[in-house]
Amino acid sequence: MYSFGMTDEQTLVRDAMRDFAAEVFRPIGRQCDEGSSIPSDVLQSVWELGLTSTQLPEEYGGGGEPRSAVTNAIVLEELAHGDAAVAVAAASPSLFANAIADYGSAAQKERYLPAFCGESFHSASLAVVEPGPLSEPMRPRTQAEPKGDGWVLSGAKSCVVLGDQAKQFLVLARNQDQVDAFIVDREAEGLTISEPELNMGLKGLSTARLDFERVNVSASDRLGEEAGSNVAAILNSTRIGQAAALLGLSRAVLEFCVPYSKDRVAFDEPISKKQSIAFRLAEMHIHIEALRNLVWQGASFLEQGLDATKAARLARTYANEHALWISDNGIQVLGGHGFIREHPVEMWFRHARTLSVLEGTVAV
Repeated sequence: MYSFGMTDEQTLVRDAMRDFAAEVFRPIGRQCDEGSSIPSDVLQSVWELGLTSTQLPEEYGGGGEPRSAVTNAIVLEELAHGDAAVAVAAASPSLFANAIADYGSAAQKERYLPAFCGESFHSASLAVVEPGPLSEPMRPRTQAEPKGDGWVLSGAKSCVVLGDQAKQFLVLARNQDQVDAFIVDREAEGLTISEPELNMGLKGLSTARLDFERVNVSASDRLGEEAGSNVAAILNSTRIGQAAALLGLSRAVLEFCVPYSKDRVAFDEPISKKQSIAFRLAEMHIHIEALRNLVWQGASFLEQGLDATKAARLARTYANEHALWISDNGIQVLGGHGFIREHPVEMWFRHARTLSVLEGTVAV
């Protein structure tokens, strides 16, 4: 079960990640946005924290620590509080590695997991979103046609995080009457990777489009091989992660706006004393606390091995809607200052807008 408090260990982890994000992520957020890239040494510094490797099995070089979805949600909130773009980039390899650890065959674990336990940042990504309106991951248009003892992939994916550098992709595709995940190497014949996409926000986070022109994958490339995998559970994990990132971003907006409203004077008094501002800030706080409850509930279901589909959808939907509302109202609190780059709120608004559609539209 989840509680409304953290354990002593979770408190220590939260404080450590909060300090790290404040010292490393926050100062470079604007630089990453303006330069449309994240310095490799920053991703390496996150990698050296062991957020991915410590939770992988010891036999593959990992730390063997039990994975806690709630603790991971707390970590991602803190990292995104520093900068959402860098946080999502840092989390991308874990999504791939955890899927292999949970559902991969023995051969797949032996082949892929050691790379995520090494000393250098190893980039891998999930290919979930498809171009066009009404993209729904559990109803992909990308097809996996049986061919011999393997498959042929045809279709396209967009908004693939770190697509310009990922070594492997975990691609969701329809395999006859079910949805499967397939491991595709970036050098696979027939796979075309676009130039980095031009997005409204998260500009430092490179995303790319993948086009599959009859890409051959073998039986050993299907996640779980003959046993297959629980694609819905993989998606639930990504949705909880997305909601946690939006939670951290929303908190950053509020924590910037509160002291600003106390310092900003209009008509001989701080604007924080204006009822319209005070009520707005209070409602922002309410939405943040409600979202954290939804994120922790969904993460708790994941941690217990329960079906987290409903909880993950609720958390993601609430996060998408209210993170955008919070960041928009953050701009309103700052008034004219909200639209200029002297303050980070306009950047956080663009981050929220982009992160909220990173998996496509919500199909309830």
